Amino acid sequence: MKSDSSFKESAAHSPRLTRHQQAVLDLLHQQTDALPAQELYSLLRQRQAIGLATVYRALETLKLRGLIKSRMGANGEAFYSLVVSDQHYLTCLQCGQSFPLDPCPVQELETHLQPSVPFKIYYHTLEFFGLCEPCVQSID
Repeated sequence: MKSDSSFKESAAHSPRLTRHQQAVLDLLHQQTDALPAQELYSLLRQRQAIGLATVYRALETLKLRGLIKSRMGANGEAFYSLVVSDQHYLTCLQCGQSFPLDPCPVQELETHLQPSVPFKIYYHTLEFFGLCEPCVQSID
């Protein structure tokens, strides 16, 4: 699992951020859960004038710099959060609820890959899709 210090190292080595990119990053620092772009946009609009396209551009730049990550929900919507740890989920295809899964079953693979490939790994996400118990019972 990545630590907060690895996030700080990534942020310290990234080029200067625009004020909009910094605003998106600051807002994500205040969140406990991953949020979709539309919700981030709504929260930012309460604080400053910013366009939805600007939010999407900021999210893409922050993602490419390894400062944030995105994860697709069961409905295809992207959710954004800080890169502070790897995440693992069991996601229900019917209700869309995600359940965190710990410990990391692929950390050893990442540790082995990093020095052996010409690729900078920022994070990984592992997700299993199926049905949660209430949804299984609802279709029986």
